[in-house]
Amino acid sequence: DGVLQPEESVFKMKMDGMKKVLDLNLWGTLIPTQIFGEAIAETGRGSIVNISSMNSKKAVTKVLGYNMGKAAVDCYTQWFAVELANRYGDKIRMNALAPGFFLTEQNRNLLTTPDGFTPRGQSVIKQTPFKRFGDPDELKGALVWLLSDASQFVTGAMICVDGGFSIFSGV
Repeated sequence: DGVLQPEESVFKMKMDGMKKVLDLNLWGTLIPTQIFGEAIAETGRGSIVNISSMNSKKAVTKVLGYNMGKAAVDCYTQWFAVELANRYGDKIRMNALAPGFFLTEQNRNLLTTPDGFTPRGQSVIKQTPFKRFGDPDELKGALVWLLSDASQFVTGAMICVDGGFSIFSGV
């Protein structure tokens, strides 16, 4: 699972779990963009949006594999955006959405309890200027913008949708 527990040695991380998380995030982005990107190139115009995470820019404890995988997605997005521009001009763009903490079935038990927030959830809320978790529907606006001609001069960008989490210093 790529998660480092507090009682585990930082020098004896489980590489199998780390590899699975890296594979899912990097290859799970790269392979579809290769397939769908080729189809977009055949039409001569389009926008590709990868899913990154604010974890790629800000160290979040315990989830090193996820952080590394999303950082790789950012690097790939920027590299490929340049390649697309060099080959297709401004006709095909690649960007990424970088969500912050959104409550989903995958993380709900890590961040909330029936009575409120877990200690980790409290820490996230404290470090988020909006003082709440995001709702998955709040990703739609940024996604629609990146896919539309309204962002036609944007390529290689990571658009954070995180209630300010990635920019907050804690002070």
